[in-house]
Amino acid sequence: MAPFLIFKHMGLDRRAVPLAAVALLTTAITVFCSSCSRSTALEAEPTHQAAIPSIAVAKAMPEDLSRDLLLTAEFKPFQEIDVMAKVAGYVSKIYVDAGDHVRQGQLLATLEVPEMADDAAKAQAAVDRSQAEITHAKDEIRRAESAHQIAHISYERLAAVSKQRPGLIAQQEIDDAQSRDLVTEAQVSAAKSNLEAVMQQATGTRADQRRVKTLFDYTRVTAPFSGVVTKRYANTGSMIQAGTASQTQAMPVVRLSENSLLRLILPVPESVVPSIHVGQQVEVRVSALNRTFPGKVARSADKVQSSTRTMDTEVDVPNPGNVIVPGMYAEVDLRLDNRRNVLSVPVSAVDPDSDSNQERLQTGRVMVVTAANRLEPRKVALGLETARLVEVRSGLANGDMVVVGSRAGLQAGELVRPKLTTVGDAKEAH
Repeated sequence: MAPFLIFKHMGLDRRAVPLAAVALLTTAITVFCSSCSRSTALEAEPTHQAAIPSIAVAKAMPEDLSRDLLLTAEFKPFQEIDVMAKVAGYVSKIYVDAGDHVRQGQLLATLEVPEMADDAAKAQAAVDRSQAEITHAKDEIRRAESAHQIAHISYERLAAVSKQRPGLIAQQEIDDAQSRDLVTEAQVSAAKSNLEAVMQQATGTRADQRRVKTLFDYTRVTAPFSGVVTKRYANTGSMIQAGTASQTQAMPVVRLSENSLLRLILPVPESVVPSIHVGQQVEVRVSALNRTFPGKVARSADKVQSSTRTMDTEVDVPNPGNVIVPGMYAEVDLRLDNRRNVLSVPVSAVDPDSDSNQERLQTGRVMVVTAANRLEPRKVALGLETARLVEVRSGLANGDMVVVGSRAGLQAGELVRPKLTTVGDAKEAH
């Protein structure tokens, strides 16, 4: 509005208004309009800043990654058997009870077998008889040798005289002497053969005696290995059958368990079988004890079961103080792979390609925030994946910022405001 029009509106005559007043009013109007223009610009600038989206980002940084498999199994004794008696008899005395710790070779129980004493006496008598027959056979050999020696000397003398003085001794007498010499020689051979037969018979009788003695030793039931008596079946006076075959009526004496070394039989999935090796060290956590124990992969079945597609793998866990009780459950942490100081980003920052393997990603895509705060999609080669991080083999550099969480609606080249987050925050944003 012109100054003079303002004066006219106020009822003043243009000629009555001084020129200086007009100039002053014009300056005030100009300042007022300029202030209104700056206020409008300031109000428009915050509106433009609010339109830039704020997104969560994480830095690509070197990390130590490992891929683990957690399996649950039940502790079993390294070996556990029912101690059977080799011979049938009555328990005369039992020396152990459930919970007792025994050493290898320790006496557990003794059996009473009355007829076995008679068998032992009979075997001893047979051995004595065989020894007497051996002595008699040796005497027969000496007698035969003496007779042969006399007959042989007589023949040689007659033959020598007949040679020196032919016709002095009748030929019939010389032939008789030679015949006696041959007969006595044969008797010596027969006596020696008889001695060999008697000695062989004696060997058989001594074997029978050792068998009876061995059976008698079986009346002493001993521990085959060091362990813990977990169950007692028999009491004093119980009739124990000989445990020589798989027969249901044979009652064991005790059950013995070796608990100083325990087994864990793990059902390892087929997909990770190549990553399990004998001798591999593992950590075994027992929740009931709130403790972790060292273990070692000792053996495997080397066969995948068709019904479960798993392979039984055994882990040996030393238990020198018998702290772990067989039957407890344990969690075994099997380390399948390990990477040290590799470039990594949160899993939530990667969109895997549709043809990537589910167990181990091969390629994927990430959204990178450039130095100008613009979005740039990149294709990356991936490696080991854990629950929170994934290895980036190529496509990113140390310190690059990648978008984590939802990337719906974001466009390449879009201006954004990055907000740095930690791995935990990135997982929560996902």
